[in-house]
Amino acid sequence: MSDKMELFLGLIVLLGVIFLTRKYHAWRIQRAYRLIVDDLRASNALTPETAVDLPYAGKNLLRIGLRDHRKMALNHLVLEQVVGQTDDSRYYLMMDIKEKHKD
Repeated sequence: MSDKMELFLGLIVLLGVIFLTRKYHAWRIQRAYRLIVDDLRASNALTPETAVDLPYAGKNLLRIGLRDHRKMALNHLVLEQVVGQTDDSRYYLMMDIKEKHKD
């Protein structure tokens, strides 16, 4: 096999790995969105008065291994005003994700 062909195949494999890695992380973040909304719904945290603490909202120094996408997803949901945050760092569901996408 020529050098050019090996370089071309290597580039294709590298692009494939990058693409699959991005797809994997996007899937994990989407899954984290659903988990957070389900947790808040199950806790009936629908107003600031009924807001709850989420164990994965804070930083955990002992967590070693795969990245936990829940913290990043929670921050994004707060920025998108799907999830509200109280002054004492408790969280509640402001709007369902399905309602947000209808707008």
